[in-house]
Formats: sequence, C-alpha cells, structure tokens
Amino acid sequence: MRSLMTGNEALARGAYEAGVHFASAYPGTPSTEILENLAKYKEVYSEWAPNEKVGMEAASGASIMGARALTTMKHVGLNVTADPFFTMAYIGVNGGLVIINADDPGMHSSQNEQDNRYYAPHAKVPMLEPSDSEECRVFMHKAYEISEEFDTPVLLRTTTRVNHSKSLVNLENRKDVSYREYRKDKLKNVMTPGHAQLRHPVVEDRLESLRHYNNASSLNKVEHNTDNLGIITSGISYTYAKEVFGENASYLKLGMTFPIPFELIREFAEGMREIIVIEENEPYLEKEIKAMGIPCTGREVLPVCGELNPEIIREAFFGGEKKEMVVLESKSPTRPPVLCAGCPHRGFFNALKMDKDIIASGDIGCYTLGAMDPINVTDTVICMGASISAGTGMQKVLDMQGDKKRKVFSFIGDSTFFHSGITGLVNSIYNKIPLVTVIMDNRTTGMTGHQENPGTGKTLMGEEAGNVDIPLLVRSLGIKEDNIKVINPYFQDDAKAVIKEAKMATEPFVIITTEPCALIKEVQILRRNSFVEIDQEKCRKCKTCVRTGCPAIYIKDGSVFIDREMCNGCTLCYQVCPFDAIEKKGDLVHA
Repeated sequence: MRSLMTGNEALARGAYEAGVHFASAYPGTPSTEILENLAKYKEVYSEWAPNEKVGMEAASGASIMGARALTTMKHVGLNVTADPFFTMAYIGVNGGLVIINADDPGMHSSQNEQDNRYYAPHAKVPMLEPSDSEECRVFMHKAYEISEEFDTPVLLRTTTRVNHSKSLVNLENRKDVSYREYRKDKLKNVMTPGHAQLRHPVVEDRLESLRHYNNASSLNKVEHNTDNLGIITSGISYTYAKEVFGENASYLKLGMTFPIPFELIREFAEGMREIIVIEENEPYLEKEIKAMGIPCTGREVLPVCGELNPEIIREAFFGGEKKEMVVLESKSPTRPPVLCAGCPHRGFFNALKMDKDIIASGDIGCYTLGAMDPINVTDTVICMGASISAGTGMQKVLDMQGDKKRKVFSFIGDSTFFHSGITGLVNSIYNKIPLVTVIMDNRTTGMTGHQENPGTGKTLMGEEAGNVDIPLLVRSLGIKEDNIKVINPYFQDDAKAVIKEAKMATEPFVIITTEPCALIKEVQILRRNSFVEIDQEKCRKCKTCVRTGCPAIYIKDGSVFIDREMCNGCTLCYQVCPFDAIEKKGDLVHA
C-alpha cells in the first residue's frame, strides 16, 4: 500500500512501524507535525514536553528503561538539549533512541541558519539524512536498528524541504518490538567523572565500528552514469542535483553522513575526472573530502547562505544557462508578517507603544511581531526565554547608570515561559532586579499551530491534564502579591494604568495578560457575530485605527474600512478612535 505523505508524516509513520513506544518533544517548525502525526497512532505514547531538553531527557529515560524512544526538535532546539544529548552519547541506550533534528536553511521560521550536521561529530553519534518522504520512513527503521546494534543514540537530520515536501511512501505494518529488560548498571548509566572516563574509550571504539559499517551501508547509494563527473551529496541536495545534472553525472548519495565513509568516498572519487560536492549551508562534506586529499568543487561556486534549489545550482555551474520557468499571469500580493486580526497581544502593545522610555525585551512567538511596523515596540529578540534573562541584564545596567527614566519590560508567551522563562524570572527575583515581566497568556502555543502546553489543560493525545496556574506559580517564586497584575489586554484604560504602575515599581513586577488566541476554534465560534463598523460620515480619516496594525482595517479610495469577515470585535480600534466614528455591531464579547 502507498500513500502521499510529507516528510514529517512519513517520519511519524516510520517511527510507528519501527515499534516506537515513547515520544516526547517540544513543537518547533519545521519539525512540529512529526509528533502531531505520531499521536494519531495510539500504540505510541506521545507527549509535548515543556522544552526540548525535557523532551530529550524523558526520551532518554524511556530508552534506559527498555523502550524504543523518540524525541524531535528544530535545529535551535538541539542547542537547548545539547547537555543530555552529549551525555547520552557516553551512556548509550537500552531501547533504541532516535533524535530527529530539523534544520531550517533559508530561515523560513528561525532566528539563525546553523548547520546541525556538526553536532554529530561533536557528540560522536551516527547521523542519517533522508532525501524524501520514503527515505524518512525507511531511515527511521534503520535508525533504531543502528541505535540498538551499536548502543548509541542516533541523530536523524532533516531540512525544511524534506519535512514539508510530499512524495509517495510505501506503508508497512508495525513491528512487534518488546520492551528490553532494565538492569541496574551504574558504570554505564551514572555519568560521574570516573565512569565517564571509562565510557569515552567505548565511544571511540564504537565510532570505528560505525565507520566500518557505514562504508558498506545500504543507506549510501552510488549511481554510475559517467566517469567525467561525480557528485557527492546528501539529503534534499541530492534531488536538486539530479534535476540539474540528470544522467550527465554519477552520484554518491550519502544517507549516513557521520561517521564519514572515507573508503566509499575514495573509491567513488578515484574513478571520476571531476568531483563536485553539493550541500546546503556549511561545507561539512566538502571539508572532509578535501582533507582526504581529493580535489573537489563546492563552496567556490555555491552560496553558504540560504537554501539551495535547482536554479541556484544550475546558475552556479552553468552560468547564464537558465531553465525556462513557468510565468503566472498574476502574482499574489505581498503580505508582511503581522499579528492576526483580534490578536490580544496587539491590545497591550498598543497601550505601551507611545511610551518611548520603555525598552522592550522580546521573545520567540507571535509577539515577536511586536517589532514590526506600525507597532514597533520590541527592541531585542535573542532566543526562547531570553526576554526575561536578557531583560535582567538590561535593567541592571540602567540601574548601574542611575537611569531612573527608562524601564525594561520583558515580553514572553505562556508556552515560552514554561519552556525557558521561569529561570529568568527567578534570576530577577533572586538578584532583586526591578524588571517588568509581561507574560502574554493566550492559552496555546500559537506560532507553531496551536499545540497544547502545560497551561492549556490538555495533553498532545487529547487527555485532560493539570493546568499550571501562572499567577500562582509566579507568586510561589517570590513575586509579591501586590506586584502581580492580571489584565485583559483588549481594555486600553486598564492596560495603560498597569503599565504606568509597573514602570514606577522598584521591585520585580509581573503583568499577566489573559485572553485566548483569536484563531482558536472555540474563540472564533464565540465571536462569529462580533464586529465593528466605521461610520463614514463621522470618520475624519485620521488613520489612528490603521496605526493599530490590525489587518482587518484597510484603506480604499482614500476612505478607511473594516473587513467584516476578519473582524472579531476585539474593540481596540473602537477604543482608540478620537472621533467616535467606529460603532459596535453584533453580539460583542468585549463590550
């Protein structure tokens, strides 16, 4: 039986077929849909973890207890989980352990373009790279076989185009894989310095065994068409190379890219007049091949920035010779990133943006868009959780300079707060830094597609769960009760009053905005008859409503209008209009 699947769907299917028992992950594009699809297979326990480190550690524990375990993450998530990832390379596995890492060349939804292939040699774990959906499925089977045969975690590295592209997949039945017996083994599982010193030589010996395995592995494929040109490649770059060069080149497609199969590469290269290495971002393979003394061309002509595609490769190697592209008669209008119509974050940002003495330390989530015009509030964004941690450093420097005029506000969402924001808040409390932390609780993990989190009351598998009470949690950490304010961000007068109070605070201060994401299905149903309209006779075309940045508000023939279908009656524009030209209509939830 065959099915058309994305790479993420196929990875989930492969995990299911391979007999995986346990999966834990934190959502992050382009990897999110792996766990969402795996949760549909009820034979596999699947969970959202608060962050990638917890997901890795949970999967590690499951592996140690004898289960086949999986954790998934986007590339920057592997930074978060690096500590247990490196240590599990020393410990090894009981049940197979696979880490799926999804890189994002081109930074479609990421803050950097790091090439995580280098994690494999640093951690000394084998790495697999599928090039299409069928390989995603098959490589999952192979990853667990390698993991258990060689007593090692396995890194399965994908990229955005592999994760999100669709191709045909052959479906197989689930393997009946039993749990392995757990046996107490302190020398293997307790990584004290003394035990780690004993395990390191084991890791080195394992690498040599893996290298021998990889030189003869069926994961790597040679396609011989000519002796004139040989292309060494892996992952999605293989499909691009095939489209550009066709049968005018021979190919060594590496499916297992660490340990590097030196003997296989040398054997392939010896029969070729010219060698080209095609890979995205860093010259990971190219450097190794050149270090072997094999002349090859790669980064001399291919860009290190951005993702590749057939046209970039064609232009790099054939110059002006370009394949004629299909030209559409019409083009879609450009759409800059913007907070959705009715987004509760917009309400608070609007109340704050007129105060130019507030420095906004931002975070990763929908609220990152607070940096975009016309809102233009956010000053910095580093990584998940950094809004609070960086904010403490920023506020402390203001205090050290005796700056009483300016104040740092840190903005973080509920899911990101659970992910890595709590420790930053603890730092603020412990070191008595009068930072204002704004926790924007919209009851979901919004930017990656409405995943559950510890504050939503449901698990990934749809079961009722404990609901972390953010105000109570903040209070328990040590924020004084008078310094915790819970508000509805839509109401401008309340928001402005709280901002003013927080700005004057001399102790750590927390504002919690509580209003669900406007795109949650239940919210859309509740507000389907909520909207506002502009009275064109009263409207003075001052465009104050337009400057809220709401995409439901638009200008046509010099007049301002509100799209009835997009508006959900949040009433922000109604509140800011200086001429009372906006009228409430329907069954408004926010009166």
